[in-house]
Amino acid sequence: MAANAKQIIMNFSVPPSADDFEVIAAELQELMPEELMEFCDGIAITIEEFIDDVTATDIDVDDPYEVLALYKSGKEISPGLERKSANDDDVLVLYRRAILDVWCEGGEDLSALIRQIMIEELGRHFDFSDDEIDEMNERHYQGML
Repeated sequence: MAANAKQIIMNFSVPPSADDFEVIAAELQELMPEELMEFCDGIAITIEEFIDDVTATDIDVDDPYEVLALYKSGKEISPGLERKSANDDDVLVLYRRAILDVWCEGGEDLSALIRQIMIEELGRHFDFSDDEIDEMNERHYQGML
């Protein structure tokens, strides 16, 4: 683990709560790869159980378990439709139940999974290539050890 990184130790007898997710995401946000940091400054992270029906319809998703995270620009009314004035902050929404489903199936470290999801969602939104996203995930993972 990097010398300045904080270690989060959690043992769960019940599924991690939205508050637990917020703690993990806040710690990880401070440690995002340099390439993403310029985009991450000022982004709020929120935790929701599932994607809402309106957003799922907007992005053409049938199964709420398919969406792990979604970047929402404060300039958008819904994905792809921009407002004339931006009053809201940019938000990265993490969908707790969908993430827990992946976590239970894979058995990997929850913080590592959330970190990967955050990097992939932000990287895709800001037009990084799949190779660049993979490299950021690998480098960021090695930096966390």
